[in-house]
Amino acid sequence: MEKAKQKIIDYRMFWRWHFYAGLVCIPFIIILSITGPIYLFKPQIETAIDVKYDHLLFDGAPQSAETMVMAAVASVPGSRFKAIEVRPDIHDAARVIVLKGDDKIRVYVHPKSLKILKQALEDARFMEIVKNIHGELFAGRFGQVIVELTASWAIVMILTGLYLWWPREAKGIAGLLYPRLNMGKRIFWRDIHAVIGVYISALALFLLLTGLPWTYVWGNAFKSVRALANPAPVTQAWSQGRADEKRALKAEGTASADLGRLDALLDTARALNLPAPVTLSAPAKADTLWKLASDTGNRPQRVTMMIEPAMLEVISRETFADKKPLDQAVGYGIAAHEGQLFGPLNQTLGVLTALGLMALCVSAVIMWWQRRPTDRLGAPQRLPDEKLAPGLALIIIALGIFLPVLGISLIVVGLLEWLVLHRIPAVRDWLGLKANGAWEL
Repeated sequence: MEKAKQKIIDYRMFWRWHFYAGLVCIPFIIILSITGPIYLFKPQIETAIDVKYDHLLFDGAPQSAETMVMAAVASVPGSRFKAIEVRPDIHDAARVIVLKGDDKIRVYVHPKSLKILKQALEDARFMEIVKNIHGELFAGRFGQVIVELTASWAIVMILTGLYLWWPREAKGIAGLLYPRLNMGKRIFWRDIHAVIGVYISALALFLLLTGLPWTYVWGNAFKSVRALANPAPVTQAWSQGRADEKRALKAEGTASADLGRLDALLDTARALNLPAPVTLSAPAKADTLWKLASDTGNRPQRVTMMIEPAMLEVISRETFADKKPLDQAVGYGIAAHEGQLFGPLNQTLGVLTALGLMALCVSAVIMWWQRRPTDRLGAPQRLPDEKLAPGLALIIIALGIFLPVLGISLIVVGLLEWLVLHRIPAVRDWLGLKANGAWEL
């Protein structure tokens, strides 16, 4: 009898956690589920946006790359040359990156007339805006923390949802692996929610976990662990938001580059046939070597080379295989997260997962609306003698340590409930809290 009672208590606790996790997550999951699929198609979208600057028709040979760079720099007063994209077709407009203060500006130069076809602040490009919304909600560090909090609670939402879905006394697979369509609206939406959840849970957890290296709190903690694992300084191939990218750009700097060998360097770069997009960057600070880098979204295919301009000699070459195992694992995860690891199937799985998450959000709101009481929020009520089982307590502690923002939010919510919410009868009853506090073990 006692064991059966504890099962009921545990079930209601998981249900309540699932409810509140959804309450925290749903608005932001919808935002992430819209922006994420867009970013999956970054290569195709950027190609479509820039198509009118490719394969330009003109007679004769193009101007020298040095002349194009000088035209780009002159078009942005006070700027300095940073890099140029290696285009496979010499009839494509030159994409020259110039720096002005902390800003990177992409200048499109006609290869024959030297006319400036377009100027675009890198942070204002369409895919950068999508990336900013997805990772920072246009709110800088604060937005990053909100996204990390959402991801952490979404992990809780999925894990608790799987616990609630787990068949205990079910007869058959109806309602577990496919929805029942003829048992009324409530059963229909409950089944839709459960069935979609079980099919996308593994993919959703994968996306949430592989997104953690970009976050602020978890990402910086991971960076510290990574530094301990790699005593020698190793460049990190991902950042914790735009602020980190600007700091890295400022630290790298640029030297006064001799552009006289730029055409030869570009010809050498084209002959190497690296995965696009490929950039050739001016020497950093006092260095004399040019940096040639493939920034393909499929990170295991990325290559970085340092080239001596006079002899066009490759001085060093770093491939994905040269990275530490931890960085390789993160690289595979990020490439899959961005939909670039294994082609269209990767993108398709990402889109289906995002659509599934949106369907979960919509069905959750509909289920709540159908069952909502008139005088309460509708969270599962606490039982009079409800206690947190030791095993569940350990799971919560482990999750709070692994996901620091989740752990901090639990402490804040627990203190708020204990010190304030349960002492106000109207609020306590509306939220479904116990009168004597929240943290009874």
